[in-house]
Amino acid sequence: MSSRLTRWTVYVLIAIGFAIGCAFLSQWQFDRNESRSEQIALVEKNYDADPVPLADLVGSDGELDEGDVWHPVVLTGEYLSDEQLLVRNRPHGGTSAFEVLVPFRDADGRVIIVDRGWVPPGDGESPDAVPAPPEGEVEVIVRLRPGEQLPASGRGAPDGQVPTINLPSIAAIVGGDVVTSAYGQIVSEDPAPEVALGGFDSPTDDPGPHLSYAIQWILFALMGFIFIGYIIRTEIIKHREELEGAPAPVKKSRRRDRDADVEDELLDAR
Repeated sequence: MSSRLTRWTVYVLIAIGFAIGCAFLSQWQFDRNESRSEQIALVEKNYDADPVPLADLVGSDGELDEGDVWHPVVLTGEYLSDEQLLVRNRPHGGTSAFEVLVPFRDADGRVIIVDRGWVPPGDGESPDAVPAPPEGEVEVIVRLRPGEQLPASGRGAPDGQVPTINLPSIAAIVGGDVVTSAYGQIVSEDPAPEVALGGFDSPTDDPGPHLSYAIQWILFALMGFIFIGYIIRTEIIKHREELEGAPAPVKKSRRRDRDADVEDELLDAR
């Protein structure tokens, strides 16, 4: 195999390896797009559904089905105001706000963590003021959300605060029969509180750029082969031009005739 063929083989192998990498990345983006589409469909299905009792979605096993996320439930009971916690570094109002978590004891005796909304940061490590929840028996409508993971960095929080809504760690602070598969994001309270907290925006239905990224990776793979083909074609054209520009080889018969003419000239000279 000539050096040119060897070099071209290496070029093609590089293009194939690049295309395989692009294929994996493209499939990853397709998977993310599918996951995002499922999330949007779940929100559209559950977000504005009629509220149901907590026991209808979180049974005696304490588990929340993935298909019930965002579904509203109605709670009847009282807030455990003394167990209130603040979640740090939540993006609201263009700043790192605090979300207010208050345990709520439902009529069935279980405690569910209710995220009542957010308050802006204060001058120190805590907000300047946190509006209190309604006292006594309250009817609360919340949307069920799964808990969050603990920070990978291991960062903590001052007393009375938590770094994330990690329900098992919050349950260890609160105590009692705390639901750890879901918490409630506030929709309404009856009676209404004297001072309302900052509310939550509806989840976006933007599918994101995953589908366009997936298509771009496919195009990158094709461009890799086109680029390698262009390089090989350029080398072929250059090689042909070099051959056409080289002096033509003298044939042996013509060379013998020329030698004979030289000998005849020498004999005539004698």
